[in-house]
Amino acid sequence: MENVKVNWGIADESWTRTRVIARVGVFVALAVVGALLKIPSPTGTVALDSAAGYFSAVAFGILPGGAIAALGHLASAATAGFPLTLPIHLLIALQMAVFAASFGYLARKLNLPVAIVAASLLNGVLAPLSMVPLFGMAFFTAMVVPLMVGSAVNVALAAGVFKSISRLGSAR
Repeated sequence: MENVKVNWGIADESWTRTRVIARVGVFVALAVVGALLKIPSPTGTVALDSAAGYFSAVAFGILPGGAIAALGHLASAATAGFPLTLPIHLLIALQMAVFAASFGYLARKLNLPVAIVAASLLNGVLAPLSMVPLFGMAFFTAMVVPLMVGSAVNVALAAGVFKSISRLGSAR
C-alpha cells in the first residue's frame, strides 16, 4: 500500500508557528464575516461561514482548515442565538471540522471536483441526517435543501478561490 502524506498544516521548516496563527486568525475573521451572510433556513444558521475553512483546508492544511470551519459555524450559530442549543452546535462544529478536513484531503489526494461533491454531500445530506435521532425526520426534510445550497455555495467559493490563487502560484 502506498504511503500517503497528509498536509496537516502544522508548523514545520517552511512555516513558523506565528505564521500559522496569523493565517488562522485572518481566516477565522473571514469566517465570522461569512457567518453574517445568511442563506434562508429554518434554523437561521446556514451561512457563508465555512468557505474560509474549506479554502484553508486545501491551501494550508487540514488542521487549520478544520479549526476555521468549526469556529465559522459557531459564529453563525451565535448570530442566530444557538437555536439548536450550544451542545448541539458544538457537535455540528466538530462535523464542520471533519468535513473541511475531508475536503482538503480529497482535493489534494484525488482532485478538486471529487472534493467539491463529497464535501457538499457530507454537509448538505449527512449533517442533517445525523440529527434525525434528536429532531426527527421533519428536521432533515426542512434542512436538507438549505444546507445543500449553502454547502455547494461555500465549497464552490472555496474551490474557485483556491483554483484562481493556485494559478497565480501563491496558494502556499
